[in-house]
Amino acid sequence: MRQVIKGNHAVSQGVRLARVKVISAYPITPQTTIVEELSEMCARGQLDSRYIKVESEHSAMAAVIGSASAGVRSFTATSSQGLLLMHEVLHWAAGSRLPIVLTNVNRAVAPGWNIWADQTDSLAQRDTGWIQIYAESNQEVLDNVLMAYRLAETVMLPVMLAYDAFFLSHTSEVVDVPEPAEADAFLPAFTPPFRLDLENPRMFGGMVGPDMYYEQRYAQHQDALRAADVYREICREFDEAFGRKYDLVETYRTEDAELVVATAGTVTSVSRIAVDRLREEGWKVGLLKLRMIRPVPRRHWQKALGGVEKVVVIDRNLSPGLGGVLASEVRSALHAAEAAPQVFAAVAGLGGRDVTPEDVAGIVRACREAERPGDEPLFWGLKTGEPEPAMEDGRHAE
Repeated sequence: MRQVIKGNHAVSQGVRLARVKVISAYPITPQTTIVEELSEMCARGQLDSRYIKVESEHSAMAAVIGSASAGVRSFTATSSQGLLLMHEVLHWAAGSRLPIVLTNVNRAVAPGWNIWADQTDSLAQRDTGWIQIYAESNQEVLDNVLMAYRLAETVMLPVMLAYDAFFLSHTSEVVDVPEPAEADAFLPAFTPPFRLDLENPRMFGGMVGPDMYYEQRYAQHQDALRAADVYREICREFDEAFGRKYDLVETYRTEDAELVVATAGTVTSVSRIAVDRLREEGWKVGLLKLRMIRPVPRRHWQKALGGVEKVVVIDRNLSPGLGGVLASEVRSALHAAEAAPQVFAAVAGLGGRDVTPEDVAGIVRACREAERPGDEPLFWGLKTGEPEPAMEDGRHAE
């Protein structure tokens, strides 16, 4: 069934189709309408789920840790400061090998208070052990929910789904919503290998000494790495079932590219337009869409960027003292590759500031003309308070 819906409601539809049994909710802008819609679905009888209202995001994650430990499909959602408040129990969920799915609507972190798009919140959690997948469109947002539960319940690790505040969360797009029978065929009921069971008692979350802790973490790491190949197979099966193709990374016009722009989230859409315009000018430019950030699909990034002279990573996030997180990740992944390309880092669109195709083209021009990457990222569009030199397209650089 084709509907025109907001990104947040696409999540709600995905959760309904996944037949989630426990939802734990605490509102925070711009995530709130996800759990509002789910509460209405539960009240109308459209979703047979236990809806738990809690007093904080920390408690929201703690509640689904409890329900997932009992062996039922569980969900929660948050943004920004809420995700940061969850940090302690994010580690607990991953270390406990619980297949929870969390949707994070990417929002800038405070201070100052800002409710608009910025990926720093989710990228700050990349070492918690959660798989992370980023979306470009509302259709992808819905589809990611179904694929996330398949992935989480196969490798027994939690999955965080991220997408940009307001650009997707509160913007309506045409979305194909599968029929429940189609979703059921793709995502069967969850049968956990272990669960809290009074008839078969086990210990969960007990003390682990030096003789076993190292091995426990190693096993978690190996399954996180395995998740990349498992996810590719899930994407293939999803395409067979619904006719929509996804992958760990997705390329656009890279077959003969000398320079590739790498992005995650909605900046990908405007970058695709910029690539087309630069191609019309005779530039050999392509696009790499980064979907899975954890685990790092190292060999897939290396394959997609092999033979490229320059990679320009545009980050809608900032790690103070480092720069853009994704640029650092890509540079690290490509370091050992044969004929590794030069990796240029650009930061743009922090706090929801718009990034246009002209901005992307300006970033590409600046990096194409540079002999080598600088020690600092290119902070594109930064207001310095001084006159800025005009670019060829009439816009301004740093």
